[in-house]
Amino acid sequence: MEQKPDNKRMVTLTLAALGIVYGDIGTSPLYSIKEVFGGAHHPVPITPDNVLGILSLFFWSLIIVVTLKYVAFIMRANNKGEGGIIALMTLALQKGNANSWSQKLLLTLGLFGAALFYGDGVITPAISVLSAVEGLEIITPAFQPYILPITLVILVLLFVFQRHGTATVGALFGPVMVLWFAILALLGAAAIVEHPAVLAAINPLYALQFLSGNSLLGFFALGAVVLCITGAEALYADMGHFGAKPIQYAWLGYVLPALLLNYFGQGALLLDDPSAIENPFYLLAPAWGRYPLVILATIATVIASQAVISGAFSITQQAMQLGFAPRLEIQHTSDREMGQIYLPAINWLLLVSIILLVIGFGSSSKLAAAYGIAVTGTMLITNILAIAVAVRLWHWHPARAVLGALPFICIDLGFFLANSVKIPDGGWFPLVFGLLVFILLTTWKRGRELLGERLAADAMDLEPFIASIAEGGVERVSGTAVFMTPNPALVPHALLHSLKHYKALHEQVVILSVKVFDVPYVPDVDRVELHRLAGNFVQVVVQYGFKDEPDIPAALNLCADAGLELDMMDTSFFLGRETLIPKLGSGMAYWRALIFVAMFRNAGSATAFFRIPSNRVVELGSQVVL
Repeated sequence: MEQKPDNKRMVTLTLAALGIVYGDIGTSPLYSIKEVFGGAHHPVPITPDNVLGILSLFFWSLIIVVTLKYVAFIMRANNKGEGGIIALMTLALQKGNANSWSQKLLLTLGLFGAALFYGDGVITPAISVLSAVEGLEIITPAFQPYILPITLVILVLLFVFQRHGTATVGALFGPVMVLWFAILALLGAAAIVEHPAVLAAINPLYALQFLSGNSLLGFFALGAVVLCITGAEALYADMGHFGAKPIQYAWLGYVLPALLLNYFGQGALLLDDPSAIENPFYLLAPAWGRYPLVILATIATVIASQAVISGAFSITQQAMQLGFAPRLEIQHTSDREMGQIYLPAINWLLLVSIILLVIGFGSSSKLAAAYGIAVTGTMLITNILAIAVAVRLWHWHPARAVLGALPFICIDLGFFLANSVKIPDGGWFPLVFGLLVFILLTTWKRGRELLGERLAADAMDLEPFIASIAEGGVERVSGTAVFMTPNPALVPHALLHSLKHYKALHEQVVILSVKVFDVPYVPDVDRVELHRLAGNFVQVVVQYGFKDEPDIPAALNLCADAGLELDMMDTSFFLGRETLIPKLGSGMAYWRALIFVAMFRNAGSATAFFRIPSNRVVELGSQVVL
């Protein structure tokens, strides 16, 4: 009897995972087969041998890359239950020498993988929604002029809706995707019944014969075959929301069979009617069912887009916590679900990028060239980070870790190289976009380090300062002052400026610093560390994980258990606000210094980020030459 609630919860989580995790890979049938045989880049001639060879490549790509690599292996590398490229990077960096070349390489790869994720976040909504709306052209060519406008309207509405959060429609995601995968399976099965010979493609010899018999064309075909596994990273990235088991059950028990049936069904259709390559997905359906199929496909692609957008918000929040991105406004769209957040700046940046992308490329086939390079680049980086985790944390012998990952590396490298030939035709976009994001992430991190060095050079040690205060001569006024500082051993600049201007200190002074650990969450019992010093000074270190949401007043309330009770109406927060002046030879290139200064000036306020009551904040400014 006790097992029933667990089973019920597992079913609920599995259904939710269907709605959030599998939208991206679940909408790949809209364009994958079409791109292989009818795309603008090296289309494969439609012959029985070629169709069976491609279907065999699809089958074994889904089995080896998604099922074995991600579901069975990579999901083991979780950071306290959390997955994704940032979590994997933090795991890989553990137990390493911070100044070693290997540590810097892993950090660089992890950040570039995260940057490529943003490129994926731009391309996925564009190609998914565009490919769904293109089904209207199959119903009647009269719709052709309206495909781009309809796509843009849907995308704009999707991003405008983000500020309301996903909670109101989240309950519909699971059932809609259950229906979507059921339709995929039924359409594919009906075509397979008409041409059951396609099931022979399960034999891997057909894939090997296709690659060996077509050499160069077979290599180019891999650039389109990879489209069937786009979204595999989502299995890993969303693990923290649902747990590994629901994601694995949903994949093995429902999603994988539905995808395989649909791909094999499209192959069967092409064997019967090669002209169906115009749009094999929609032509699987009877004429009367194409209008509702377009509507269902559009909803499914919106869900797929929503998952990527939410992922972009989440990864930005993690980057902010780890010090790789400036503070941005975060709005919480749910009172119950901590992970449901909305970042206006990221939202509008993604929308503008997607609009430009849709207008610039104009069709899902042209966008497919840009899609593969981002996906395969991230997959390659995941392999390398996973090897580091296996060696450093699981204590595998390096040879065992490399040999275990080698088959996956060879497959992913083949996909990446096949997509690299499409760089001039659109593959450049995710690389350029990712490089720009990478420059921003690393510039912010380096800039903050330089700023910290400049401030530390002019700072005083805290203990001698407190001793000098204890000798008298400084008036103490009632109340509590909280001074925030990155280094609790030094006197905050805001404290020195306050003392200089007001010639007095509060009766109780709290030196507060925030420390972010490379774990997803820090429990409340470990949230604060408190050290009482002389002269009624108190050091408080507030500790967060990289997915925790900072709330300084809530953290300070936890200090009551240690004997530090604060009345917020009698507490003032003193924050420093630096004005930066870039300088040649500052420790990083002048152009990067200019970028850092611009990012610093436009960063969100510490008041809002740490949820400090704005009417209790005093900001004290200073100039810093970088």
